[in-house]
Amino acid sequence: MSAKQIATLAGGCFWCLEAVFELLPGVGSVVSGYIGGQLANPSYEDVCTGKTGHAEAVQISFDAGQVSFAELLAVFFAIHDPTTLNRQGNDVGTQYRSAIFYHNETQRTDAQTVIADLNGKHIWPSPLVTELVAAPTFYPAEIHHQHYFSKHPEQGYCRFVIAPKVDKFRKYVGRL
Repeated sequence: MSAKQIATLAGGCFWCLEAVFELLPGVGSVVSGYIGGQLANPSYEDVCTGKTGHAEAVQISFDAGQVSFAELLAVFFAIHDPTTLNRQGNDVGTQYRSAIFYHNETQRTDAQTVIADLNGKHIWPSPLVTELVAAPTFYPAEIHHQHYFSKHPEQGYCRFVIAPKVDKFRKYVGRL
C-alpha cells in the first residue's frame, strides 16, 4: 500500500502556502488552485471577484511515511492567521478564507483534533474560524501562478509577504 496522500488547504494567498510547503520534507508536489466554489474551471480573475465561492488553495501530494497529515496541519496553522474570517493581512475576501478540505474520514478526524487542541491552548486571542469541509473538485490555477515565489523572488509581494513566511518556516524546521 502506498503512503502517498493528498491534502488540500486554503489559508490566504496560495503563493504563500505553496512556497512553504514546497520546502517540507515528504512533500512531493504542491499545486496552487481553486476549490469550494460554484463555477467549473474558474480563472484567477473569476476567483478574485469573490463571487464564485472558491478559495485560493494548495493541493499537496505527500508521503505519509515521511510527514503526517497532522504535521502538515501544524505547518499550515503556523504560517497563516486562522482566526480572521475571509482575510489574511491585506488580502480580503472569501477567496482568502482559512479552510481544510479533507479527502477522507481520517483527515477529517485529525483536523478536528488539531483544531480542538489549538483552540484549547488559546494560542491566538480569538478562536479559529478555519472551515473543515469535504474536498470538492480542485481546479489547478493557471501555469503562471505555479511556483510563483521561486520564479519571482524579487517581486514586491514575494519579498515583503512570502519571504518572511519562508524564513520563519526555515528557522522552525532548522534543517533546510
